[in-house]
Amino acid sequence: MNCEHPNEHHQEEHLAMLSSEEMQCESVVSESSGSQRTPSLPLNSNNVPGGQKQNRMGKMKIHLCPDCGKTFTSPSLLQRHQRVHTGEKPYQCSDCEMCFNRMGALKKHQLLHTGEKPYRCLDCGKSFRQSGALKTHQRVHTGEKPYQCLDCGKSFRKCDTLSAHQRIHTGEKPFQCQECEMSFNRHSTLKRHQLIHTGEKPFYCSDCGKRFRENGALKTHQLIHSGEKPFQCLVCGKSFRESGALKTHQRSHTGEKPYQCLVCGKSFTAPSLLQRHLRVHTGEKPFQCPDCGKSFNQQGHLQLHQHVHTGDKPYHCSECWKGFVRQNDLQLHLRVHTGERPHHCSECGKSFIRRTDLQLHQRVHTGEKPYHCSECGKSFTAPSIFQRHLRIHTGDKPHHCSECGNSFQLSKLKTHKCIKKEAKP
Repeated sequence: MNCEHPNEHHQEEHLAMLSSEEMQCESVVSESSGSQRTPSLPLNSNNVPGGQKQNRMGKMKIHLCPDCGKTFTSPSLLQRHQRVHTGEKPYQCSDCEMCFNRMGALKKHQLLHTGEKPYRCLDCGKSFRQSGALKTHQRVHTGEKPYQCLDCGKSFRKCDTLSAHQRIHTGEKPFQCQECEMSFNRHSTLKRHQLIHTGEKPFYCSDCGKRFRENGALKTHQLIHSGEKPFQCLVCGKSFRESGALKTHQRSHTGEKPYQCLVCGKSFTAPSLLQRHLRVHTGEKPFQCPDCGKSFNQQGHLQLHQHVHTGDKPYHCSECWKGFVRQNDLQLHLRVHTGERPHHCSECGKSFIRRTDLQLHQRVHTGEKPYHCSECGKSFTAPSIFQRHLRIHTGDKPHHCSECGNSFQLSKLKTHKCIKKEAKP
């Protein structure tokens, strides 16, 4: 019996359940050298690779697949392998009619219907449907990473993770999207990508109704509702929802900044910070205000700007009642009243309210000018000065006179207003 299952989503769920390490080709003796062989070929013990076991006659038969040349130690293994080529799936699930080419695969699949997870981790209590999945999981607790990349030395807990990693070195991207021809080095990455074309977001949050393309993204999102932050920094005790966020945070203790800007040499703790920084050099401002059309290079800057239109300033100074959009801005403002200047220059002793002001000041001593104009080659110490300079080349005049409506650069606008004041009787 050979059959096809109509429910592709269910099939994907099943395939994701299977341990890739258990799906490797079994009992493969050797690859064909390309010469023609008969399906059953007697070999003496000297000819059998890897020191295979002999039968009582001192000889072993290997069984050759005529389609791909793989060899097997028994006819039953060869027969099972050939179903890969024929597409035969003789084992059918009585619950959902899904078919499989191996009895073992069917039995694993049936655990989906029963909900049974007989293999339990003694360290954390988590349960699994397969012994192989439990064994792989236990490496999380032991720290064991037995699969090592021979190119860079990096180690992995799972064999298939190593295989996917090795494609980084080879450049191989065997999984291609039929919609846009974009290629990927992992099948799972391709499947996630394809959801962009279909618009499908199959993972649904029962608390707020938000939908996600990936189950992992849903699980991370649900931590917002539960308030759970399972990843804790051992140095300062701060907790995070995601392991990646913890890893980035830990660099604040180690001082590691592995992501470097090739334009100015500045380094960052996370790739997202580097990407955001690069917009300073490219001038890219992808975040646009829907009210006035003004663009920004950071989403946070856009969100702050939008308070200009709403007039919302929720944080107020208890001394002068000045309002602020952000709590951090209020904290900095309070130093005006307290006189606190916690950031000191080690060169000249000058103090500053803000760390960024100190960093800009230090460039006076170092002579560093990391912001370079690609038009004229001139360099600048601060991004604000650089952005102002760029308007000379672009002709942008973002500042408007409230009286006559003419546009100017800021310095010219101030001069213009002075002229108008002097002109008045």
